Amino acid sequence: MGIVDFSLDGKVALVTGGSRGIGRVIALAFAEAGADVAVSSRKLPDLEAVAEEIRATGRKGLAVSSHIAKPEESKNLVETVQKEFGRIDILVNNAGTNPYLGPLIDAEEWVWDVTMNVNLKGPFILGQMAARVMRDQGGGNIINIVSTAGINPSMLHIYSVTKAALIMLTRVMAMEWGKHNIRANAIAPGMIKTRFSEALWKGTPAEDKLAMPEDIAGAALYLASDASRYVNGETVVISGAGG
Repeated sequence: MGIVDFSLDGKVALVTGGSRGIGRVIALAFAEAGADVAVSSRKLPDLEAVAEEIRATGRKGLAVSSHIAKPEESKNLVETVQKEFGRIDILVNNAGTNPYLGPLIDAEEWVWDVTMNVNLKGPFILGQMAARVMRDQGGGNIINIVSTAGINPSMLHIYSVTKAALIMLTRVMAMEWGKHNIRANAIAPGMIKTRFSEALWKGTPAEDKLAMPEDIAGAALYLASDASRYVNGETVVISGAGG
């Protein structure tokens, strides 16, 4: 081992929203660093393709269909990963939603409920379940994918509120769970060129200048590894100075 250790050898990672975009590249980066990786999202066929990519690196890959807004499915997810791999060392809460792009003043109650359930309640419940596993095994690492929209008000309205709350949830996790050797940090990307954000960038002058999902993977690997062993409760902004 050198001065800085980015290795994930012997680690088990669980990445939600892992079928495409940011989740997929983080899962592959973890596998390349030596971790066995489970990926989850609602649609199993897309997940299976990512699991195959993980196995192609020489690591174990597992695809599990799970809806983060449904606690019973998160419970099954954690139990399945434990049964398959024996432990959970790293959780990346990447799954998210943004069903509404209209004005805040016109938003219906269902928009608030759906966005909060997926973007905030889901990571809380899954994080809590994973943290119990991590506590019992002697430690672990949680990475919540937030957004620069959670730091500065934006046209994403309710989505922005959920991500701001998730930043604070990350800090509370870090404060409370640090005594169990569990670290919790967040990554706040700016606009990234993914299918999730396509409605915001397609056909705009910025389309060819946006960051790609791969630009997030390095920060995720840093936070997941012992290279960041003294980093806890922080939010790493990746926006190209774009705010």
